[in-house]
Amino acid sequence: MAITGSGSLAISLSVFVISAAFLLKGAAEIVTVEGQNLATDNVSVIEGETATISCRVKNNDDSVIQLLNPNRQTIYFREVRPLKDSRFQLVNFSDNELRVSLSNVSLSDEGRYVCQLYTDPPQEAYADITVLVPPGSPIIESREDVVSEGNETELTCTAMGSKPAASIRWMKGEEELTGETTTEEMYDRMFTVTSLVRFSVTKDDDGVRVECIIDHPAAKDLFAQRHLEVLYKPEVKIVVTYPDGLTREGDNLDLTCVAQGKPQPHRINWLRVDEDVPPHAVVVGPELYIENLNKSYNGTYRCVASNTVGESYDDYILYVYDAPTTIPTPTTNPVNTQDSRAGEGAPQKIDHAVIGGVVAVVMFAILCALIVLGRYFARHKGTYFTHEAKGADDAADADTAIINAEGGHNNTDEKKEYYI
Repeated sequence: MAITGSGSLAISLSVFVISAAFLLKGAAEIVTVEGQNLATDNVSVIEGETATISCRVKNNDDSVIQLLNPNRQTIYFREVRPLKDSRFQLVNFSDNELRVSLSNVSLSDEGRYVCQLYTDPPQEAYADITVLVPPGSPIIESREDVVSEGNETELTCTAMGSKPAASIRWMKGEEELTGETTTEEMYDRMFTVTSLVRFSVTKDDDGVRVECIIDHPAAKDLFAQRHLEVLYKPEVKIVVTYPDGLTREGDNLDLTCVAQGKPQPHRINWLRVDEDVPPHAVVVGPELYIENLNKSYNGTYRCVASNTVGESYDDYILYVYDAPTTIPTPTTNPVNTQDSRAGEGAPQKIDHAVIGGVVAVVMFAILCALIVLGRYFARHKGTYFTHEAKGADDAADADTAIINAEGGHNNTDEKKEYYI
């Protein structure tokens, strides 16, 4: 045990002497890492995790490598650890590298670590350890728990105790919102970040998720969320329960008022615009029922629904058509018709059987008329003489015949006609 203690003391004294000699010589000239054979890297580590520092040498000529902490205390001299901090452990030692790990890193470990190489002139390389501290769970708050449509709401998200300062993003559904960010520096270079977002809401925002997302190099998938609760006035729609098609005289009318809102409508009223509702109309809750329609009932019927946010309405225009006329059932297949306002006055299908019957009757009448006329002309068939022909038998020429005809033909035998 005594021998071991003496050996450790000797090593410590040797390190002290060499370091003192280096400080006296190196204080006058410190060589930077650029263009030299010594190299190292900066390290970022999350608080509580392990950092590794590597001092690397190219073309080493058996020069001594050592690692110093930010207070320039020797952590490792070659493979020996003079510093009594068991969190530092030797990972690798060779002529070309000194690699040391530091476990359970805290904010006090942050700073510039020095790799030294005893050459002529001596060389130094610097490894900056940056300790990252993730923020705590974000807190999202709302100015009010429930907001009415058309109004503005305000949400606040806070990320506390982070290093470096966190950044905050807002998402409303699939839409990204822009917030106002405030950063406050606390103790030990720790930060608290607060973001404020304002926006107007509609009824479509009811139940939509709003997320406050934290971006930080030491944290992943860190967010808080809140679902909006929006109050909105009723949405109203009138549904015709009966009839399916046109409304005609003598028919009944059944209307249903469908109203939905948040909160649910507490009152539903039926009225007739600019006129009174027919006296025998029956209103039962959201339904309006009118029997035996006539044209005096024409007009606009309105359903009004209201809740604590406001009121809305929907209109139904009633137009009563004439009652359908009775048409004899044809011998052929009946024609399908549909009562609808768009189909009023549409051309009816033609019954070709009726047209064929009419044409047959007309043709038969024409044929009968032709037969009667034929028999009439046949009964009056005979010989007819003109005035010129009456004196032609006794005249020497045509002129004498005409003169004789004008004279009455007293001397001429009377011509007779015979009828068959």
